[in-house]
Amino acid sequence: MPSWNSRGLRGSTLEEIINLTNQKYRMNHLALIQKIPTPIKPITIDKNTRHITLAYFEQKSTVDYIGTVQGIPVCFDAKECAIDTFPLQNVHEHQIQFMKEFEEQNGIAFLLIYFAKHDLFYYLTFEQLLKFWERAKNGGRKSFLFEELDPHYQISTHNGVFVHYLEMIQKDLENR
Repeated sequence: MPSWNSRGLRGSTLEEIINLTNQKYRMNHLALIQKIPTPIKPITIDKNTRHITLAYFEQKSTVDYIGTVQGIPVCFDAKECAIDTFPLQNVHEHQIQFMKEFEEQNGIAFLLIYFAKHDLFYYLTFEQLLKFWERAKNGGRKSFLFEELDPHYQISTHNGVFVHYLEMIQKDLENR
């Protein structure tokens, strides 16, 4: 079970919370979203424990999660930020390209960001992410500030769902 501590969520805990949310969505027949494993090539395996001790990424990963919500294709990447400034170096060019192509196929792409300092989850639309990305490419800030974000996309936690991002997908669709 995920837990909170004084140092905030850690990557694996954030993933666990999202996975629990996705299980709840699936049980309620609201969405079918799955974690995409990052393909690795094992190099060294401990013979006693059978654990991989050295591995390389076989290919670049695209996003963390992909699936469908009521027939709408959805993909997103989960990120964690400890401060008020989110560095765009945490998102890679190939991820932006994948999300762009996904949106061109009438899917919805977004970032789900946990801001530890504020103890809140945020839904960053692909449209807004692309604006920040283009600003950086054109010589502007290589990050964005928490204050630049639309507070209407903060994710609530209720109804037994840990990170209720479906409400934000609905808002995203309404604003397109």
